[in-house]
Amino acid sequence: MTHPAPAPTSPGTATSPGAVEDALDQQHPDRGPGRGDAGMATAEYAIATLAACGFAALLLAVLSSGEVRGMLLGLVQRALSLV
Repeated sequence: MTHPAPAPTSPGTATSPGAVEDALDQQHPDRGPGRGDAGMATAEYAIATLAACGFAALLLAVLSSGEVRGMLLGLVQRALSLV
C-alpha cells in the first residue's frame, strides 16, 4: 500500500511543521527563530539565584571575619568622632 506524497506547503501556513513557532515568533518579537526552549528562562533564573546566594555567603564570611570587622568598626568610630 502506497501513500500519496504530501502537498508542498509554504512556510508559516497552518499545515507546515513550524507554523506554531512562526506564529509565536511574530507575536513575541523578543523571541528569535529557533527559541523554542520555553523552560530555559526558569533554568537561567535558578542559576542566577544560586550564584547570588553563593556571593552572599562569601560576603557574609568575609564581613564576619575579625580583621574586616575591626576595620569597619574603626571606620565607623572615625566617622562618628568627626561629627
